[in-house]
Amino acid sequence: MRQIPLGSTDIMITDYCLGTMTWGNQTPEDDAHRQMDMALDAGITIVDTAEMYPVNPVSAETVGLTETILGNWNAANPGRRGDYVLASKITGTNAKFVRPGQDITGETFTEALDASLARLRTDVIDVYQMHWPNRGSYHFRQAWTYDPSGQDREATLANMRDVLEAADRAVTAGKIRHLALSNDSAWGTAQWMRLAETHGLPRVQSIQNEYSLLCRHFDTDLAELAVNEQVTLLAYSPLGAGLLTGKYQDGALPEGSRMALNGNLGGRKTDRAFAAVAAYLALAEKHGLDPVHMALAFTVQRPFPVSTIFGATTSKQLAHTLQGLDVTLPEALLEEINTTHKAHPMPY
Repeated sequence: MRQIPLGSTDIMITDYCLGTMTWGNQTPEDDAHRQMDMALDAGITIVDTAEMYPVNPVSAETVGLTETILGNWNAANPGRRGDYVLASKITGTNAKFVRPGQDITGETFTEALDASLARLRTDVIDVYQMHWPNRGSYHFRQAWTYDPSGQDREATLANMRDVLEAADRAVTAGKIRHLALSNDSAWGTAQWMRLAETHGLPRVQSIQNEYSLLCRHFDTDLAELAVNEQVTLLAYSPLGAGLLTGKYQDGALPEGSRMALNGNLGGRKTDRAFAAVAAYLALAEKHGLDPVHMALAFTVQRPFPVSTIFGATTSKQLAHTLQGLDVTLPEALLEEINTTHKAHPMPY
């Protein structure tokens, strides 16, 4: 693993990040705590969570449970909180499972942050992210019908400034160190940064968007922004919600798996996806690589700053992932991956 800067800050993070979204649902608390021990012992220095976790499914009854589980680990290991960068998220507009369904505003930003700090049993969240923008997003398979024509630019910018001012108060109070985005666009990120610079408010340091062999939206406009403006990508779903492991090929449906729980993997289950996965599995076999390790290594070798979030339902799965975090793909394989991508672009 490499150490990379978090955005333009002096904080260094590993180019891999432990994800926690199954903790409290598919992953029981004792195994979640075991995963924290394993990840930190392996050298991971950033952990990502969110107030709405766990997922599969998201429900009002379980909102905050993942943060509570991580908070219990923090309380049981008081000397280790400084060993990792903690990233969490405020939920945006939603189906009434949080606050109930409200947009992110200066008021809800403060309310959500205080609740997360209490659950996490810590004084500060290092990277506080907005889970998705109020104005909507092309993420979560919404790019096919994305239509920004109804947006109110002035209202959007006014809301951004309101939230930035709340973030500034939180930074001054020592509750967060840095502000960040998730599931946002190049235009949105640029506006957050422009307003912060104009008004002397906290700067966006990272953006957590989906990125994998199967989902490469980030490669164009956002990649350019990330390089030129020093915004780190925290890449989620690097295994395509498990598709790139190969475990769902040929109609397989492992008991307790994400597909068994939610059916279509959040819209990722398509015929084209299975064809693309078959092509990537063949590449991994040709080069003598584990497909999980190949898929993850691809994401951290991109020409923009990135730390890739990987999660595991069980500590056994985590152990397998950790074995491949020093894999580096040769240039010849990267060229074959790009050729395969051209043959199977955005399969979901």
